[in-house]
Amino acid sequence: MKPYLKEHPWSIIEEGFDQTKHEISESIFSIGNGHMGQRANFEETYTGASLQGSYMAGVYYPDKTRVGWWKNGYPEYFAKVLNATNWIGLKLVINGIILNLNTAKVSEFKRELNMKEGFLYRAFTATLENGDIVTVEATRFVSITMKEIGAIEYKVTPVNFDGEIEITSFLDGDIINSDANYDEKFWAEVNQTATDNKALVTVKTKKLDFYYTSKMQTFVDTDGVNIEPTTASTREKYADVVFHAPLKQGKTTAIYKYAANVTNRDHAHDVLEAVATAKLTDAVSIGFGALKSAQKDAWDKKWQDSDIVIEGDVSAQQGIRFNIFHMNQTYTGEDARLNIGPKGFTGEKYGGSTYWDTEAYCLPFYLATADQNISRNLLVYRHNHLEKAKENAQKLGFTKGALYPMVTMNGEESHNEWEITFEEIHRNGAIAYAIYDYVNYTGDKDYIGELGIEVLVEISRFWEERVHYVPRKDVYMMHGVTGPNEYDNNVNNNWYTNRIASWTLDYTLQSLRDLKETDPSLYQQWVEKLHLQPEETTKWEDIIDKMYYPVDENLGVFLQADNFLDKEIMKVEDLDSKHLPLNQNWSWDRILRSCFIKQADVLQGMHFLNHEYDLDTIKRNFDFYEPMTVHESSLSPCVHSILACQLGYQDKAYDMYLRTARLDLDNYNNDTEDGCHITSMAGTWMSVVQGFGGMKVIDHDLHLRPFIPGKWDSFSFKIVFRGARLNIHVTQQHIEVTNETAVDTAVKIFDETVHVGGNETVSVKTK
Repeated sequence: MKPYLKEHPWSIIEEGFDQTKHEISESIFSIGNGHMGQRANFEETYTGASLQGSYMAGVYYPDKTRVGWWKNGYPEYFAKVLNATNWIGLKLVINGIILNLNTAKVSEFKRELNMKEGFLYRAFTATLENGDIVTVEATRFVSITMKEIGAIEYKVTPVNFDGEIEITSFLDGDIINSDANYDEKFWAEVNQTATDNKALVTVKTKKLDFYYTSKMQTFVDTDGVNIEPTTASTREKYADVVFHAPLKQGKTTAIYKYAANVTNRDHAHDVLEAVATAKLTDAVSIGFGALKSAQKDAWDKKWQDSDIVIEGDVSAQQGIRFNIFHMNQTYTGEDARLNIGPKGFTGEKYGGSTYWDTEAYCLPFYLATADQNISRNLLVYRHNHLEKAKENAQKLGFTKGALYPMVTMNGEESHNEWEITFEEIHRNGAIAYAIYDYVNYTGDKDYIGELGIEVLVEISRFWEERVHYVPRKDVYMMHGVTGPNEYDNNVNNNWYTNRIASWTLDYTLQSLRDLKETDPSLYQQWVEKLHLQPEETTKWEDIIDKMYYPVDENLGVFLQADNFLDKEIMKVEDLDSKHLPLNQNWSWDRILRSCFIKQADVLQGMHFLNHEYDLDTIKRNFDFYEPMTVHESSLSPCVHSILACQLGYQDKAYDMYLRTARLDLDNYNNDTEDGCHITSMAGTWMSVVQGFGGMKVIDHDLHLRPFIPGKWDSFSFKIVFRGARLNIHVTQQHIEVTNETAVDTAVKIFDETVHVGGNETVSVKTK
């Protein structure tokens, strides 16, 4: 698709209204605050194509699984993050005609997502069917400082007429998910009230008993004169208040709407309405302007910790800030019950649930840009699901250990594609790797003894039972798996799966040894609690020593799986472009028989375990596999960009970076209307910081090996490391490290140790 958004360093801007792109814009211009979020739907009536979407973190529905052929072990349900009560709704009738951009003639349309200050702005001129012309300006946000509050300022000005406007401000809880398996409505009526300028709707889910209360208060003034509501009404799961106001040419009617959205995840269901009332009262007393000012201040703090500045390339600058903005508004880390869905608050595809994306791609962003308790909560989330992970393993016939789900809301597997549910077990390794990543980065070794060791042991027990011993070869193998490359299903000995399993066993053993040495009493407590037997750890050592890895000695590469070279090996560049993307042009049968790779597989291992492989090994594998990779997963370009940086492939690194940075803005995969690719956005951050910045933590030391793309004049990024916040500024000539805290620190730049004192700047030459 031809890009239609203006390039700007701090804003996403759409000028001119194209209805064919509206659902794409609804995704891109979405807003959120970690607690709730919303697609960029219009406040006023719109009868064109649209996905109305308001979402609340952690509120979900177990939608009964729908498959053509049931297989033992299938989950009973697919967890759906619920499309909840529409709180933004305004119906505007101007001289008897409904304002509707699907029927009006629209000009001077502008939609802007102000990422610096965290709000959505829209302006347009509409010519109605009778020739009346109005201008509209609308601003809205969901508050960072008051997580339950959303606020709207909506201004209407008649251009060429006098008349009357009827304003209906409403809450609508009669909502259906677009991805409902059986077109079922998930919400049931509880209560609705409307009086004066206030209205309330409480609904509950038909399963699991999530209660959701929205309460709104609406104010209208015309040319500074307050307008009182004329009527208020309710029906099932719906409430509104109605205002009638005079319109005079050139005079503005302003609508201010505040809404409080609360659930029984945070409060007892029998006090929800009282809580909503109190939250709403607080917001109204503060007022729209002060709330918006507090929003700006809160986003200033987020940018202070996480901004990336790119000079000389506005497209790249806009792309990275767009990605950082969505990461910060999707997950804030205060609530360990929450995680990061692949669409965040921008759509419903994939159920909005937790995937391995969090551990593999998102965790590094929060490690380096926020207080360590935020990333720690991502680990605690998985620990809290450990018992469910054990149940998942048992459902598949295992007698011990834990298998973390591919998709989940509560720890229970809720994905129903067999090759993923049953075979894509590499996700277990990502959970273990996240513990290593967290401890290595933060130095918080206490986490292992507090919670981490229990997760590591149970994952290791799963790997012990999942491998099988082959006596004639004296090796351990894993058959019937699917690696990260989902275009190669049901294979034997996927190299990455075997390698991450063996690595997990080794890391678990090392963690046990460290715990025994540093805290023998705590070690013994865990041995007893876990009923850990000597024969178990002996078996793990044997698996590590004898794990089979498919390798081709002639090529010097790790094989993605047994018999991979028996496929017809060809490069993507040798395919006619009409075949791409494969997932939209080829049958699944043809894809599975091909050599083409959806996303990093062997190279995922090169990325995770980068410190264990020399540069020549990484280069051989990259040179072999990247040309066969179609990058039809949003998670693919970032890994390749990082490795290309390490190998000095500057053009490839930049191309892959731009693809991941602008994946949604430029709709690379032709699917942005379903929602943005939130978890791959974290990969964009990694592409800059770990790729172009060359940032690694090796043996608890911070390393940098920056290089700057030729199209950039300079770039800088922020990282928080061991209590210090560092700003790393890279130009073609030098690297400046500024310590923005009083905490003395040291950085290895091109392997040379550089000490950076508190509030000090150190400069070294770029190599």
